[in-house]
Amino acid sequence: MISREDMLELTRRMTPARTSITRIAGCYVDRDGEFDGSFNTNFLKLSGSDKARNLKLAKAVPFSDTNQNLIKYEFSAEAQKPGSMWQLLMALKECGLKNDALLDTFYDVVMERYQTDSEYAVLMFHDRYDIPAKAADKERLWESEEVFEYLICVICPLADEYEPGEPECGFLFPAFTDRSGDLNHVNVFQKNPDRPHRELAGEILGAE
Repeated sequence: MISREDMLELTRRMTPARTSITRIAGCYVDRDGEFDGSFNTNFLKLSGSDKARNLKLAKAVPFSDTNQNLIKYEFSAEAQKPGSMWQLLMALKECGLKNDALLDTFYDVVMERYQTDSEYAVLMFHDRYDIPAKAADKERLWESEEVFEYLICVICPLADEYEPGEPECGFLFPAFTDRSGDLNHVNVFQKNPDRPHRELAGEILGAE
């Protein structure tokens, strides 16, 4: 199960003033499922309005209803073998989204397997959260326990030309469990859990 408090701890920092997101990258896909351009930029160099708009998209994943719209899935040992999506996500995390060739590989998998009749955008965010330690009484201490380095991905239908609308689905990798990074799991978001993009967890991410 996903802890609501863990997710709120991440979302509280998703404001233009407090964010530590380092980078945003993405691609656009046309109605025929064909690549229609990409971008990759330093998040902190965005304008205030662009930061706010993109943070709202990223925040949709951890701020969604836990264990309803946001579900934890596991990467089996088989799913973590060389050449797997898990390995690709680890490499994207470790390079901080600075490797365009890795991103192109990720986009190719999404475009091949994502099921929609609409044009859409795939957006990736990279963040490093310096997790503050907590005392036994739950009061926050200044010392850091761990740096949680993670990715958020959202897939959004385009509301206008190159303008992403509300995310349909997405994920947070690695999962954030007990205030710590959990490399064996991923938190998968579905805007409509009654009509989910089931292909995201299984066919694209390889999780179960």
